[in-house]
Amino acid sequence: MDSLIEWAVSIFVIIGGVFALVGSIGLTRLPDFYTRLHGPTKATTLGVGGAIMGSLIYFSWQEHALQLHEVLITLFLFITAPVSAHMLAKAAMHRDLKRMRETRGEPWKQ
Repeated sequence: MDSLIEWAVSIFVIIGGVFALVGSIGLTRLPDFYTRLHGPTKATTLGVGGAIMGSLIYFSWQEHALQLHEVLITLFLFITAPVSAHMLAKAAMHRDLKRMRETRGEPWKQ
């Protein structure tokens, strides 16, 4: 395999792993639901996205054609992760979950 492709795959996999690690740490260390929701959302979008981009480059190079599976997974991931995070945040606001004191305002209260 060409060393340039190996480097590109390695960089994408490492970047994906770093984002997944930071998101996992954010899930455990952040104080309330709303801030905790931010960490895993970014981890899934950027972390898994980086690993899938590495897979896309590797298997496209091996088969000498664009791999549709990885493209569809990436598209589905980038569409569903923000939507699901938004739905979880709306449900938490509806249930009036406890939040940090430093959060400014209450835009959902009229």
